[in-house]
Amino acid sequence: MRDIWNPWHGCRKVSEGCRNCYMFFLDSLRNQDGSVIRRTGDQSFRYPLSRDRQGNYRVKPGQSLRVCLTSDFFLKEADTWRPEAWQIIRSRPDVIFYLLTKRPERISEVLPADWGDGWENVMISVSCENQKMADKRIPALLDIPARHRGVMCAPLIGPVTMADYLASGKLDQVLCDGENYQNARVCSWEWVRALGAECRKANVTFVFCGTGSLFEKDGRFYRLNSGRLRAEQAFKSGVSFQGRKTVFRLTDPLGLPLSPEDLAPPEYIAPCEKCSFRVVCHGCGHCERCGRMAADDNDAHDAAGL
Repeated sequence: MRDIWNPWHGCRKVSEGCRNCYMFFLDSLRNQDGSVIRRTGDQSFRYPLSRDRQGNYRVKPGQSLRVCLTSDFFLKEADTWRPEAWQIIRSRPDVIFYLLTKRPERISEVLPADWGDGWENVMISVSCENQKMADKRIPALLDIPARHRGVMCAPLIGPVTMADYLASGKLDQVLCDGENYQNARVCSWEWVRALGAECRKANVTFVFCGTGSLFEKDGRFYRLNSGRLRAEQAFKSGVSFQGRKTVFRLTDPLGLPLSPEDLAPPEYIAPCEKCSFRVVCHGCGHCERCGRMAADDNDAHDAAGL
């Protein structure tokens, strides 16, 4: 997805998938309390509008931003900040914004007045860690007006079937991932395989992003402590699938359509060749995370038997 935009930080746990939330874990390593919700500084908050020394946008036309990965875009505590965030998204109709939430029941009441049937540059997705949350959140997502919708089954801690929801034709993509970091619960290959098969049958893009730290296959359990290894093993499974293509009709600020020549081409580096996420990725953000993964000494022995 190339890049991340966190206009606010901190969250409230609302379901079983939040139990071992990576944000709370990583905050604890910095002696911070993840339940403290705060607006980020102006530089971070207004990141999509930031420019380089030549006056050009740092986030180029056609690129994408994952929003609120250390919070929830539809968090009630962020209601006072969200109108400004909507305005920033409105100001960049040439950039794709991915909004992920565990609170779809709040979406309709906080959409901007000019939302209409949805904005072309916004995909709204819900997080569903098990069948209970899938059956609660996906119907709520399908009921809201939106041009693009998705589902993120992460952390996948139980089997999820969504054939009926896929049949609606309203879902653009389904992503899944295991649980990582401290006290990670198991993710089963059979759950991933079955969900991928449903998406393939419905011609909806499916991405197996990573195995999680504890992965089960054919009755054997594997501990994978390397982020790169988790991604590579997901890639090797071959279950990820490019379904019908999602088309974002991006425009310039005046509303004029952008041609492919107007959009920044995706940039990929060597590790991208073994990443399942490339199916829906808009290129490398050059965050140097791959370099940190490469330094992980656990790669060799974690893969034993997988």
